Amino acid sequence: MGARTLFLAWQDSRSRQWFPVGRLDADLQQSAFRFRYTGGAERAQQEVGFSPTPAFPALTDDYRSPKLFPFFQNRIMTSGRRDFARYVKNLDLPVQADPVEILAVDGGRSVTDAFEVFPKIEKGSDGGFRCRFFLHGWRYVNQTAQARLDRVAENDRLHVTLELSNPVARVAVQLQTLDYHVIGWAPRYLVRDLMMAMAESPGTCVAHVIRVNPLPAPSQQRLLIELAGNWGSHEPMTDRDFQPLIE
Repeated sequence: MGARTLFLAWQDSRSRQWFPVGRLDADLQQSAFRFRYTGGAERAQQEVGFSPTPAFPALTDDYRSPKLFPFFQNRIMTSGRRDFARYVKNLDLPVQADPVEILAVDGGRSVTDAFEVFPKIEKGSDGGFRCRFFLHGWRYVNQTAQARLDRVAENDRLHVTLELSNPVARVAVQLQTLDYHVIGWAPRYLVRDLMMAMAESPGTCVAHVIRVNPLPAPSQQRLLIELAGNWGSHEPMTDRDFQPLIE
């Protein structure tokens, strides 16, 4: 595969707000990797006191490397591990998947910080898009929804609904079963662009379950979701939060 783009999101521990703070451009064929902070890092610094990670200590530096930066490489399992095949299966990927493909699905979560990785979503010539993510927030739904979540199966269709009174994020994107149980949410750093899809092309956003990963899989990888829709004239991931601070 050619050049691909991933974004780095960061969550403030007090407000629980998510910010896109960095952009990773990766070309494995050319052995070229580039990391830059984005406008979201500047906004997070101004609003909640975000500090750059020691791996990339300056907001306005242009970081380049012939191999994937350890900050990202250390967030995924190495292929030499005995349970690697199970790990990539939980991500719905083949064992031949490269580190960038793995990061794009896995999210690169770590118990030592509040960062998460997600891929740039590509918009088709007809405005259509597809994206995959692990269900967020499922541990916070009520007991009835938890019981319904236990019966969710692979290939189940889900409703995609805009929630305008979320107590944490104010605006959120709910995932509901077809019998209207809220089982979780889409990642908050995708909400603005998903809102635009709902506004531009009402009724086109649909989702279904790709994988159900029972224990001993990590709890944050319980349900892998694929969501599809149409952006019409909207250009996703182009606002200041996603733009590099330097060219």
